[in-house]
Amino acid sequence: MAHVVIVGGGFAGVWSAAGAALARGDAGLRITLIAPNDHLVLRPRLYEPDPEVAKVELRRILGPIGVRHLRATVSTIDTTRHVVVADGQEIHYDRLVLAAGSGLVKPRNLPGAERLFDIDTLDGARRLTGHLRHRNDYSAIVVGAGFTGLEAATELAARGRVLLVDRASTVGAQLGAGPRKEIEAALDHLGIERRLGTTVTEVGDGYAILSDGTTIETDAVIWSVGMRASELTRQISGELDHLGRVPVDRHLRALPGVFAAGDTAAAAFDAGHTVMQACQHATPLGKVAGYNAAAGLLGLPLRDFTPGPYVTCLDLGDAGAIFTRGWDRRVMASGAQGKEVKKRINQYIHPPVDDATKILAAADRVYIALPFFPRDEEQSAA
Repeated sequence: MAHVVIVGGGFAGVWSAAGAALARGDAGLRITLIAPNDHLVLRPRLYEPDPEVAKVELRRILGPIGVRHLRATVSTIDTTRHVVVADGQEIHYDRLVLAAGSGLVKPRNLPGAERLFDIDTLDGARRLTGHLRHRNDYSAIVVGAGFTGLEAATELAARGRVLLVDRASTVGAQLGAGPRKEIEAALDHLGIERRLGTTVTEVGDGYAILSDGTTIETDAVIWSVGMRASELTRQISGELDHLGRVPVDRHLRALPGVFAAGDTAAAAFDAGHTVMQACQHATPLGKVAGYNAAAGLLGLPLRDFTPGPYVTCLDLGDAGAIFTRGWDRRVMASGAQGKEVKKRINQYIHPPVDDATKILAAADRVYIALPFFPRDEEQSAA
């Protein structure tokens, strides 16, 4: 019996499994998802004060749709022999979907780097939460004023004093000018100090030293600078992009018999952009890659990857949130209205569980335009 193997248990991996199960229907086709953990971790929610809410049991998604979950870590992909090696075990595949995700780029040669915290993983978020839980009026330094750093800093500001540090001369530099005015206003409202054009050069016990020579007393230094695709991409292609992602075609095929999805895939969004390493792209990438992996074995037509409109929603703690549309990130909602959009999105990213019909129906909807607020409908009609 032909075998589809999916590497990774994040958004892209889970939705690849559902997409493959959708294409399979009643045909005889094995589908195996390989991931070391028992949960899908909702990484976009790990800035929240209770990281335990940010997970869903994989068995509740994979079990109903007949996908096997192999709890293991893949170390080797042999595309010549069509084999992956997971915890020493060789698993043969007829089609492979690489959806192994990405990870935080940790600093090299930073004295005291072992003292850094992050919210890149559930374990990392638990460690930070546990460290600060019983501290009153703590102080924290967040390194990196990008999407993750801003969400972490604004959430932490509700319970302590926060310093935001970034090498760039502006906050949210990668987000562009569109939402900058609202971001700056939110940071001012929350009393978050900024040190721009600088970074952390040493982390000690209760202090950090900045590149301008300043020593800052702090209870925690949170690192949120840079993401890079799983190192497994190097076993697929020698031509990776600057984020370590594998180039793919419109069907998300990287090599004959190998597809990539989520943070490992350098897929075209349009003529001028590639997809972002974010769940809003990982989910449709997974649905299409998994479907095509199975469809190719069953003689079914392949699907093109056709993403929906690009949006962002940045949580800003007690200052609300910002919802933007388009690559110029035009602000469509902010403050309390933006926060309501963010809450709905956080609910929406939870996959259906325990019901095969609902899971497969969701896998068949590659993109859903939800009217998060009235102006959304106006924009859709424009």
